[in-house]
Amino acid sequence: MFSHEHTKEHATDVNYMPPLFEAIPLGIQHVLAMFVANVTPPLIIASAIDAPAELTVFLVQAAMFVAGVATLVQTLGLGPIGAKVPIVMGTSFSFVPVLIPVAQNSGLAAAMGACFAGGLAMALVGYFIRHVRFLFPPVVTGTFVLLTGIILLPVGFAYAGGGFGAEDFGDARHLWLAFLVFAVTLGVNQFCKGFLSEMGILIGIVVGYLVAIPMGLVNFSGVAQADWAALPQPFAIGLEFVPVAIIGVVVMSLVTTAESIGDIAGTVIGGADREPTSRELSGGVMADGLASSFAAIFNAFPQISFSQNVGLVALTGVASRYVVAIGGGFLVLAGLFPKVGAVVTTIPNAVLGGAVIIMFGMIAAAGIKMLSLVDLNKRNMVVGGVSIAVALGLRAQPDLYANASAGLKAMLDSGLIAGAIVAIVLNLILPGRETVSHDGKPKPDAAQPSGAQ
Repeated sequence: MFSHEHTKEHATDVNYMPPLFEAIPLGIQHVLAMFVANVTPPLIIASAIDAPAELTVFLVQAAMFVAGVATLVQTLGLGPIGAKVPIVMGTSFSFVPVLIPVAQNSGLAAAMGACFAGGLAMALVGYFIRHVRFLFPPVVTGTFVLLTGIILLPVGFAYAGGGFGAEDFGDARHLWLAFLVFAVTLGVNQFCKGFLSEMGILIGIVVGYLVAIPMGLVNFSGVAQADWAALPQPFAIGLEFVPVAIIGVVVMSLVTTAESIGDIAGTVIGGADREPTSRELSGGVMADGLASSFAAIFNAFPQISFSQNVGLVALTGVASRYVVAIGGGFLVLAGLFPKVGAVVTTIPNAVLGGAVIIMFGMIAAAGIKMLSLVDLNKRNMVVGGVSIAVALGLRAQPDLYANASAGLKAMLDSGLIAGAIVAIVLNLILPGRETVSHDGKPKPDAAQPSGAQ
């Protein structure tokens, strides 16, 4: 085992490859952090269209396989595609409200066709990121990362209570189990040293899982029913291009570019302790887009960087992209061998809740760290403050837009997209804007001084 000093020396190097006995469990930890969230969107969409059990299993298997391939491309790169930083990819929740009515009214093939088109649109933005990066200076991306953490926290606490829609939500068993995982994770992370400290999330989940078994909260029936092996089948559902569906998904894809940029920035700042380069942002956004088009071909839904893993990178302090690539390999295996994935899905929601609460909090902290590097003058405080007000306010009062179209509702429901749009627009129109050069460094706008109040 490497000393704490040696680990610290390499921790912020995205190209460092830890020894396998460290890298493998760290990679598995990333998979455990996102696995349930990755398979939940296809489960929700399948339920919304009353899909038969075999189709539901097929969609879940496809989600695991595609997430693994997308993670490998994002971390290892494929030419100019991929950020080559420790980004974990998975199925995006943001598209679920848009895709449900498409799947219900026009069928799954129309949903897949819209996802294919949306992915290409996002990849195009990634290709021209140098020309549009001025839209995303640190005050915008920092606000977005902070909002991501804040908005995800209620999800973490919902898991801690037993999961959305649980009949015994808030039962003492769930709460004590979540608290146990929370306490073990924090204790290991803060009071242990070196490699053991980095394994806090995994140790917390394992301890919680073992305690949950005698409590009767682990159901192994799905493991017995899962197949041993199954190969992915491209175009099994097919692609159908319906204009109305494509418009909604393309708009969502363009807006979620900000989410992708925020996650890449949060990962690099939280793990590598620096700002992301334009090449990393371009490759990362292109990977998100092309992975979403690839997902549609292989019967899965749009892919995006997973925010909980951004928090995990910041929490462990390990920025190695190869660690995350190992996790991507395990996701591919889970997609090829459904029994592997079935075992992971037996982890109770409360166990995951105790862990992700910490991760989501770390995402918010990464946003605060980004904003601490910004000149918080009156102008920038307005950009951040109004964006936060709009994002959190809309989430708190959904009746304000109850009569809006389904597509608009989908964008407003998250709060995150509305907040991102407000931050981008305010940054463009308020005096004193800083522009961002191609190397990613801010420079004062030639027309107006950056310190303008």
